[in-house]
Amino acid sequence: MTSYPEAPRRTGVSRDVLRWLQSLDLSFSPKNFRRDLSNGYIMAEIFYWYYPDDIQMHSFDNGASLSTKLGNWSQLEKFFLKRKLNISKELIDGTIHCKPGAAEILVQEIYVMLTHRRVKTIQDNEVDFTDRHYQEHLPMVARSTATKAVKSNITLSEILAEPDIDVNKQKVQAVINIHLQQRQQERIADPKRFNVKPSLAERAIRLMPPPELNQSETSLTNRSSSSSSYTSSQTDIRSKTNVTFKEIKVKQGDRSYVSSSVSSTTPPSTLSAP
Repeated sequence: MTSYPEAPRRTGVSRDVLRWLQSLDLSFSPKNFRRDLSNGYIMAEIFYWYYPDDIQMHSFDNGASLSTKLGNWSQLEKFFLKRKLNISKELIDGTIHCKPGAAEILVQEIYVMLTHRRVKTIQDNEVDFTDRHYQEHLPMVARSTATKAVKSNITLSEILAEPDIDVNKQKVQAVINIHLQQRQQERIADPKRFNVKPSLAERAIRLMPPPELNQSETSLTNRSSSSSSYTSSQTDIRSKTNVTFKEIKVKQGDRSYVSSSVSSTTPPSTLSAP
C-alpha cells in the first residue's frame, strides 16, 4: 500500500485549500470530504474551471451509487492521461471507497498541481488508508480483532468494484498482517499482560565484545607480546643465581673389540698366486 502524508484531523485540508475551493464557485461546498468527493462530481467541476474545453459537465452525474462513481472517475482518468496529469491510482481508489484521508490528500495534490503553490500540512505522520492510527490511540481492550479489522478496512463497494477473488485475498492478507504487527508490538510493550516469559537468551547477561583491531595492529601486538615473553623468560633465568649444574659422566664401550670385529668381517683384498 502506498503511504502519503496524513491530512489534518477535522476538515482534512488547510485554510488555503478551503479558500481556493470557495473561490471556484462550485455547485455546493463540500463539508464531508470523504463523502462529497467520492463520486468525482466536485473534481470534475474543479477541472472544468481550468480546462473548460476538455471537461463536459453534462456527462457527469452527481449520484451516490457505485456505478455512478466508477463512470465519473473513468472519464476523469481519461482526462488525466490526455493532459498527462500525474495522479495516483491508489488515491483515486481510496477516494471512491471513502478511505480515511484519501479525499483530503487528493484535494491537496490537485491544489498544488493547478495553483503551483505549497500546502502547509499539520501532521507529518503517514497514512495507509486504514484505521491503524486510530487503533493505536485506543486502549488494548477496545482495539479491533482480526475480523473487525478486515470488516472496517475493506468496504463492500471495494469488493464489488474488484470482484477478483485473488485480489481481494491479497487485500485481506495485507490487513491481517498489519493487525498481527500491532499485536506483536502490544506483546512487546506489555509482556506481563500477555504472560510472556523471557527466553534463555533474554535472561543471559550480554557482555560487550572486545574492540576489533586491524590485521597490522594484531600482528604488531603478537610480535610485541612474543618478544616480551622471551625477554622475560631470559631475565627470569638470569635472575636465578642459585641454579647449580651437575656434570654427567657417560661410560663408553671398549673400542678394541669393535675394531677387531670390523676387521674379521672385511674380505681379503688380494689373492695369493698359484
